[in-house]
Amino acid sequence: MSTTTTGSSARRAHESRVLAALRDGPLSRAELARRVGLSRTTLSETTAELLRRGAVVVVDTDAATRRGSGRPAERLALDPGSGQYLGVDFGHRRVRAAVADAARETVASGVEHYDDDTPWPQRLDLAFRLVDRLAREHDLHFGELQAVGIGVVGPYGGWRVDSRQVSWARRSAPHDVHGAFAERFGAPVVVDNNTRLAALAEAVSQPEGTTDLLYVRLSDGVGGGLVVCGRIGTGAHGFAGELGHICVDPGGSRCRCGKRGCLETVASAPAVLAACRAQGAEVTTFDDLAAAVATSDPVVEGVLREVGAAVGRVLSTAALTLDPDEIVIGGEIVHVAPVIVEQAAATLRYELHPLPTDEPLVVRAGRLRDTDGALGALAAAFHLSPLLAGYPRPEAADDVGDLRGTLRTPMPAPLHARLRRAL
Repeated sequence: MSTTTTGSSARRAHESRVLAALRDGPLSRAELARRVGLSRTTLSETTAELLRRGAVVVVDTDAATRRGSGRPAERLALDPGSGQYLGVDFGHRRVRAAVADAARETVASGVEHYDDDTPWPQRLDLAFRLVDRLAREHDLHFGELQAVGIGVVGPYGGWRVDSRQVSWARRSAPHDVHGAFAERFGAPVVVDNNTRLAALAEAVSQPEGTTDLLYVRLSDGVGGGLVVCGRIGTGAHGFAGELGHICVDPGGSRCRCGKRGCLETVASAPAVLAACRAQGAEVTTFDDLAAAVATSDPVVEGVLREVGAAVGRVLSTAALTLDPDEIVIGGEIVHVAPVIVEQAAATLRYELHPLPTDEPLVVRAGRLRDTDGALGALAAAFHLSPLLAGYPRPEAADDVGDLRGTLRTPMPAPLHARLRRAL
């Protein structure tokens, strides 16, 4: 590793220690020195750089608490208006964004909707307008943006690296998403499948994290993600976790992927609503579906149980292969219609019986609702999760040698609580 790379890595480590100490509140430089264990010279250089970039600000002095004579010392604090990290989730019909400050607290989030056939340049424009709106509404600036995490639909695989960005390169990218964000914000960009990032968010949403998790999200499409042995599973070609394109009905409807009868044609939100209408139920929106569930509409109940059974069969096949600690079913529809999770769990128990185990497999609804992809993109941007160990892969270009070390840094415990508070 070059001297420049080593120096850059050490500088970021010093900055991270200072920022972590300031998360508890304003501190003088002397108090900071005692907490972080840096020399006076190193601390002075580090705080000067953070002040220059706007990551921290001078809020007051210690005159009120200072004993004896002498000039009052300035107290430093995190700049509450500094948007340090940006997470963006591009779904089939909407883009969601979340912004975190230097303390890695989520300080703003929002969503913009578009049609399924909206061109990528227009989707990017909507995303940038959304970020600008969040900045105005929450009085934020991005002068010290550290990284951007982006989730997109579809399989990704292989790292593209240059001096400004690290991102997954899609085999058939519809648009240069990573390039557009890198050019707009001048910060490192990490791009991956949005459902895989949602799996990351769910895995780290618990105090101890989850080392083996199988995740499926029922949304405008159906996707999945794997956390295997504490790492995000991508597969050799970026297809790992593509549960939505496993066939459940060979004679079924044609999927957007070109095949027939994929799980997505049965369990995506539009497919579920369409199936209810085909059976005679007047259900066109989630509100309609919630009302039908509340009144125990037998037609809707039957459709939802069939959907849950199909999801359960696909998950049972994956569970027999991967033997996860936990299975999470995400997407807003499972909170509107919890019977989907109930039926999927019942199907799983049937399919997995009589495998011997002292600890029954946990099957639950996602905790993070429809914000999971954006929060997972934020977690990827933080580069701190132990679930990102080895992500990017060791064979990635030497340019990211210093980034690999950052990715292996354990995620601070408070982040788990912050993700839980985002529910």
